[in-house]
Amino acid sequence: MMFNCVKNFLSRLRTLLLFVLALVPIAEVMAHGERAQEPYLRTRTAQFYDVQFDRSKVEVNEEFTITGRFRLMQDWPDAVSLPETVYMSAYAPGPVITRVESYLNGIPARQSFSDLQLGRDYEFKLVMKGRVPGNHHIHPMLSVKGSGPLVGPGVWIEVTGSKADYRQEVKTMTGEVVENLDTYGVSRALGWYAVWIVLAAFWLAFWLVRPLLIPRWIVLNKGREDLLVSGRDLAVGIGLGIVVIGITFGGYAYAKKEYPYVVPLQAGTNKIDPLPELPSHVAIKVVNATYDVPGRAMRIQAKITNNGTEPLHILEFTTANLRFINKQAPGASAAMLKGAPTDTVARGGLTLSDARPIAASETREVTLEASDVLWELERLVSFLTDVDSKFGGLLFFSAPNGQRQISEIGGPILPTFIQL
Repeated sequence: MMFNCVKNFLSRLRTLLLFVLALVPIAEVMAHGERAQEPYLRTRTAQFYDVQFDRSKVEVNEEFTITGRFRLMQDWPDAVSLPETVYMSAYAPGPVITRVESYLNGIPARQSFSDLQLGRDYEFKLVMKGRVPGNHHIHPMLSVKGSGPLVGPGVWIEVTGSKADYRQEVKTMTGEVVENLDTYGVSRALGWYAVWIVLAAFWLAFWLVRPLLIPRWIVLNKGREDLLVSGRDLAVGIGLGIVVIGITFGGYAYAKKEYPYVVPLQAGTNKIDPLPELPSHVAIKVVNATYDVPGRAMRIQAKITNNGTEPLHILEFTTANLRFINKQAPGASAAMLKGAPTDTVARGGLTLSDARPIAASETREVTLEASDVLWELERLVSFLTDVDSKFGGLLFFSAPNGQRQISEIGGPILPTFIQL
């Protein structure tokens, strides 16, 4: 009876778990793998901004473009390898899209780049093509040697059509047109696999039909090692060796004749200069920074000095692909359209203790409050448990002439459990 009670309880528990799992939004679970990264990676390494996806729905074989910029933060964390070697690409859940072209500051990004500079901006462009039908979450991605991928904001790209229709056509140096790289050379590779498997199977079978462990052990104990390898064994071994060497050199000669022009895989790196520094007349000194745990709000008290000749509005604070926009600032509506996706824009926006523009040559102490549930959804509050407990981000300013200035902001941060 006790066994039946336990069995019924487990059955009901399983039913309850299946019901709960059915309520979980699967699309949300399958995306946003970047949330597993530590906050210091996302807030103090590469800050992506002005990211745009020109399309949200494509067919198989149809192209779409991702453009944008990123700033390598000056306060680069010690636990992360410096961006001495980086590779620009896109992040996707498997081989569901194809990279057609990629550029970094207008230079083709087929290879890795080296010696990128901290505190400077870089512009990228990625041309991608739909490959596998489905709804896929796509991000621009900067891979840093020794540290791994740093991903920018992502959007859902719907790929329609049939996977069987996918084609990746290229034209070789000799003018030959390859209709589909997905299947090009596959039969030839399988043929070579078959040749080597047959040779290996023959060699293995040749010895397996001979007496194996026990008889050979007895021969060794009797001191008759000369009986272990016969003349026939030597002849077969020499013959097989000649066949292997002949196939190897014959295959090389055939490939050399069939493909006289061969470009090896490119393993070198390119050097690239950052974008020209934009004029920034703002000096920022963080006085105090806290994170209100119950209120899900970051509050930054900073002294901001405008060294320019025009008044400046605080327009936006962005970190880890989250955007907090001051809705009262001129150009706020245009700023919301500059970056994608829109679901990374905090609904509460950016609240300022003093929303007046900062006049030329003025120094003002302002408290910025970035409050939203996105801090929790993006799992960013664990920066409070880091050994250095620091934050980082970009602060955007807008001038009356419509120009925008960007400054880094960052420093130590402490958690609080009461509203200040």
